[in-house]
Amino acid sequence: MNEHHQPFEEIRHYGTEGQEFWSARELAPLLDYRDWRNFQKVLARATQACEASNQAASDHFVETTKMVVLGSGAQRELEDVHLSRYACYLVVQNGDPAKPVIAAGQTYFAIQTRRQELADDEAFRQLREDEKRLFLRNELKEHNKQLVEAAQQAGVATAIDFAIFQNHGYRDCMVD
Repeated sequence: MNEHHQPFEEIRHYGTEGQEFWSARELAPLLDYRDWRNFQKVLARATQACEASNQAASDHFVETTKMVVLGSGAQRELEDVHLSRYACYLVVQNGDPAKPVIAAGQTYFAIQTRRQELADDEAFRQLREDEKRLFLRNELKEHNKQLVEAAQQAGVATAIDFAIFQNHGYRDCMVD
């Protein structure tokens, strides 16, 4: 597994029936959102994008609560949202493109979402392992072209700037 994607894997949870999900409260700081209110705006845009793609938002964005321990030792219930992999993909697509860590999240969830789609595809399952790797590598190359375009739109001008942009996003993902 790519070390840059490890933080996204570390915050993945599994429900009682084995379905994977991510906590929006845990994803927000990983994506460099310190203020929950700002992240709620991203969640709202992602939910709209989900509905616009004719998906049931309630299947991908499940409102819930979570208990947290305050500094005083008291507990408090906070609202949270359990996000499917697709919901996470939409969240990073609707996040602030000026945040380098968003680029890492876009890459991770795009690749993982596509891998799941392909795993479900009978034709892909019939390919040899080296053919699967080549296919996924070509898709990653296309995604990286889109990433470069998004970085340029965010003001990243030179190859060195892009390397710094990309490295900064990975570094932010690695922060504990």
